[in-house]
Amino acid sequence: MSRPARTNTERAARRDPASRRSGTIAAAAADGTKPALSLAIQLGDGVRELPVSRAQLRRWVAAAIDADSSLTLRFVGEREARALNAKYRHRDYATNVLTFAYPAVAGRVNADIVICMPIVRREARAQRKETAAHLAHLVVHGVLHACGHDHELPDQAERMEAAEAALLARFRIADPRGPRG
Repeated sequence: MSRPARTNTERAARRDPASRRSGTIAAAAADGTKPALSLAIQLGDGVRELPVSRAQLRRWVAAAIDADSSLTLRFVGEREARALNAKYRHRDYATNVLTFAYPAVAGRVNADIVICMPIVRREARAQRKETAAHLAHLVVHGVLHACGHDHELPDQAERMEAAEAALLARFRIADPRGPRG
């Protein structure tokens, strides 16, 4: 999927504090061995709280990045997720996660990751998973996409799924696809 460039309207919305509530967390390991992370967390309309802390979100993101990164995690309701999916993917339904990766600047990954919380909750219930575990999977999935991973071809999918399972295992979260044989 080609990634859309930000429109002037979207740039304005990102700067408009009335349209979002955000917290920015910046971090880099003191020894310089871990990639630096600038992370903004936004709550869209209809999302008042998250099932995990901002610190936990940051840990999941930091585990999945493989280069210095500037990322935004935006948690939205179904209306916004549907509008974005329709506009950029030409699919008229809300989806669980969308990743908008932008060109790297000086080797730094830049992306917006949009997660639809009503869909996350509904899928978690249907799959008999904890909401937090399903959310972890979708955060990791979105970050891997931001870092250039994909799953369009079978070999790509296998590598990405293995990376997701390994990252989630670090947090004692079961492989979302079940045991592999």
